[in-house]
Amino acid sequence: MEPQLLHSVNDSVATVVVQHPAKRNVMTAAMWRALPPLLDSLAADPGVRALVVTGEGGTFCAGADISTLRGSPEEAQGLAVRAEDALAAFPKPTLAAIRGHCVGGGAQLAAACDLRFAEEGALFGVTPAKLGVVYPASATRRLVALVGPATAKYLLFSGELIDTGRALRTGLVDEVLPAGELGQRVAEFTRVLVSRSQLTQAAAKEFANGRTDRDAYWSTQARGSGDTAEGVAAFLERRQPCFTWSVPTSG
Repeated sequence: MEPQLLHSVNDSVATVVVQHPAKRNVMTAAMWRALPPLLDSLAADPGVRALVVTGEGGTFCAGADISTLRGSPEEAQGLAVRAEDALAAFPKPTLAAIRGHCVGGGAQLAAACDLRFAEEGALFGVTPAKLGVVYPASATRRLVALVGPATAKYLLFSGELIDTGRALRTGLVDEVLPAGELGQRVAEFTRVLVSRSQLTQAAAKEFANGRTDRDAYWSTQARGSGDTAEGVAAFLERRQPCFTWSVPTSG
């Protein structure tokens, strides 16, 4: 089976699947290259309101294909960074659904998502110290923002794997589910996400990610959206709101 990124859209949720089961879903150079344009197309689809990233079968992603480092490590790392940054910049809520190994480049992908739900038994590791690779500055900052400097240093200095219990305690994952229940929980939670205001979500994502120059923009969007009036009316009338604001397809 050729390594590839599969994708589908159902009930306003896009799912991207890392498929390379012969090598525990490692990311090839071609897969890293394919991710940014795929994300661009999904972001531009008004029918997509949330994104799930997962791996085929019982593994999320065991990292980058190490053979890609034999030629130009800088080029290989650049591909991963561009893909990770594209995922982090996706304008709608993103969730990593994690089973099995989430290591190296797989951990980069998971960290670039807004949320991470994991099945019990999953293992997490950030392993550049095993290869003598300098972990990218952007990925390091993102990891520190998630787990704090002490845990980030533990992971980066040692390359050791941690279990779901420690991942949950340190903030690397948001929820841990018993075996067999991850898919149902992800489906339930994404239904919640797509029912909420995209206006609130998009603004909150920018603010939470540290952007500080768009307060006026979001105030203008809120005034013209009608989402607040609809949300208040729906609350008072005890009905589900019908929010209409959607993420612009450009900028």
